[in-house]
Amino acid sequence: METIAIVGATVLMAGLLSWPKLARAELWKATITPLASIIGSGFLVLGPILAQAYGAWTPLAMALLCALAYAIGAAVRFNIAALARAEHGPRTAGMERLASWALAFAYVISVAYYLNLLGAFAVSLTPWDTQVAGRIVTSAVFGVILLVGWTRGFKALERMEQVSVGLKLAIIAGLLMGLGWFFAGKAQDGSLIVTPPSLTGWAGISLLFGLIVTVQGFETSRYLGEEYDASTRVRSMRLAQWVSTAIYMVYVVLMAYVFRPDQIETSETAIIDMMRIVAPILPAMLVIAALAAQFSAAVADTSGSGGLVEELTKGRVPVKAGYAVLVALGLVLTWALDVFQIISWASKAFAAYYTVQGAIAVMLARREGRTLWQQAFFAAVTALAAVVTLFGTAVE
Repeated sequence: METIAIVGATVLMAGLLSWPKLARAELWKATITPLASIIGSGFLVLGPILAQAYGAWTPLAMALLCALAYAIGAAVRFNIAALARAEHGPRTAGMERLASWALAFAYVISVAYYLNLLGAFAVSLTPWDTQVAGRIVTSAVFGVILLVGWTRGFKALERMEQVSVGLKLAIIAGLLMGLGWFFAGKAQDGSLIVTPPSLTGWAGISLLFGLIVTVQGFETSRYLGEEYDASTRVRSMRLAQWVSTAIYMVYVVLMAYVFRPDQIETSETAIIDMMRIVAPILPAMLVIAALAAQFSAAVADTSGSGGLVEELTKGRVPVKAGYAVLVALGLVLTWALDVFQIISWASKAFAAYYTVQGAIAVMLARREGRTLWQQAFFAAVTALAAVVTLFGTAVE
């Protein structure tokens, strides 16, 4: 019965997402890109990491992470609206170039993060479930991405990105249905588990900082200017953050109180073994979601990084050379670091980008004569993003 409910929820969500009226709605089309980016990989790794570190306090940790992302998003949204009213002055234009370089670098690390997760999940249900096998798969996919980027270009893969978004959201609906069923059974038996946190104080805070990349992705709305006006981009980013926060909060509440500490592993594919306890069908569904989602996200960020570098260098570094540099650096990260270290470095890189965006928001707020409270808020966001950049730590 549980399996039927999981499949039913997945099919129902897939049907809803393919409903023509929704699929053609401008706000929803603008929302899909940041929403898919935010929950693209977070739902694969966040649950086990938070449950192992924060125990019964997992929902609070998730809420704080989402609140931090929303505060940063407020600064980026303000920048979108302010720049629609008046273009950059010389000072903020220079800061925007710095932000773009920071984002291009962050994309390099995020592609390594996505593809290392892909490699780990690709081998997770096979007899070759080892770190080396996962890295070999990751390296091969880097090669495929470079080949496609150098020959046909990524336009050929755009349709796959659209399909993977729907597939991912549908499978998440099935995952939440399975977890909800499992949680209800535990609650009915009176066997919910309340576990004390294993990390507290500064160690707990710095780990949370190191996970910011798992709620990152909302800033993609900032770069959809050729397709949507400023108002639509602001609303789509806000909606994407609301929906992703709701999904994440339901997810962690259902996960935090149903597993014993010995059932929670600290590995990139820990969710597979945990979901096997919930329902036998979920591991295979998660692997399918992981492969599609991580590949499409990696393609999107590779394309974004190469395009940014070409634009910033005014064509002196062609886009294909940008792809080659990204792949070379990605291979170094793949073989030098584990997935959790890459997650931490990706978080730091995106936090550096958010620091610059926060500083731009302060300057634009001052230019527009906004209240001191609003300027102080953006200054606080800037300072917090800088702290994340400096002090975020990796899962151990």
